[in-house]
Amino acid sequence: MSFPLPARHDHVGSFLRPKYLLEARERKAKGVISAEELRKVEDRAISEIVQFQADVGLKAITDGEFRRTWFHIDFLEQLSGVATDIPVALINPDGSKQFAPPGIRVVDKVTHTRPIQVDDFNYLKSQLPAGTRAKVTIPSPTMLHFRGGRGGISKAAYPELDPAFYDDVAKAYSDELQALAAAGCDYVQMDDTNLAYLCDEKMREAARSRGDDPNELPNRYADFINKVVARKPAGMTLGVHLCRGNFKSTHFAAGNYEPVAEALLSRMNVDAYFLEYDDERSGDFRPLRFLPKGKVVVLGLVTTKFGAMESKDALKRRIDEAARHAPMDQLALSPQCGFSSTVHGNDIAVEDQRSKLRLVIETANEVWR
Repeated sequence: MSFPLPARHDHVGSFLRPKYLLEARERKAKGVISAEELRKVEDRAISEIVQFQADVGLKAITDGEFRRTWFHIDFLEQLSGVATDIPVALINPDGSKQFAPPGIRVVDKVTHTRPIQVDDFNYLKSQLPAGTRAKVTIPSPTMLHFRGGRGGISKAAYPELDPAFYDDVAKAYSDELQALAAAGCDYVQMDDTNLAYLCDEKMREAARSRGDDPNELPNRYADFINKVVARKPAGMTLGVHLCRGNFKSTHFAAGNYEPVAEALLSRMNVDAYFLEYDDERSGDFRPLRFLPKGKVVVLGLVTTKFGAMESKDALKRRIDEAARHAPMDQLALSPQCGFSSTVHGNDIAVEDQRSKLRLVIETANEVWR
């Protein structure tokens, strides 16, 4: 088959923010510097992280998500009709902190009023070294439904969700993909926590309590994303990353992919799936049996949550295990998630990013010669 990704190794997209960028964001929040001044600092940091990715050997290059606070909020709140609430820290009885998930509400008809990522993509493109390919990461459209369910979507705007809500969101996403394609982007990854959350019985029960059927939702979400895929620009590679939570090295969901595997792999029409498989919380590889020809699963076997290094031999054994359930030529390798899905970052050293990525690249090059 024609392999849709730039290489057999890839990554999910986000990197730890440099200290000077975090300091500049604080100064901007306090009104000390302007948005334009902050953007110049972001430009410098992105130029550096692009070179870092190229130096380590990556072929897919992102901007590190350096202009974002949250992997999803910063994009979704720019869609007309969407309102977001920044998470707040809750103090547990033992004194530890727990962060409430960001609130996302649909308060009016969802529309795409202007390009969201095009300016950011244009700067990324201007920094690309020869032989590399830009990847833009955006949140999955399912994020506008799962967190609040029916209760999080205005009944005045959408008395019935199907088809009006799903069609409007799909069109908004299509408009963004078309704008990106016009700027020269041909590789987009949608980050989706919700299908991964539906592997976890606690999350499935939460869906039931909102009036949703967790057995029906995977098919509904596959069809939802297919509405976007049906409108995607010709020649664009579209991937989905399933995230189980990646906030300050914590996760929010666990469970085998079996409850969503058939809808995800067989029914959804994307080109590639980035699946977290860095520890036992993701279960075994049997769900990969649903992968049809023409699609790729990128195995997220290397954790970004902690600095301890995996062994190359262990990674190769796990790839062999996965290949018992899906063809080897339809597999690739990556870290399980980004290193900093939010501005806060994971509990991992900056240099560990380099070591982890080199491990991924070297292992992939040896497995898929």
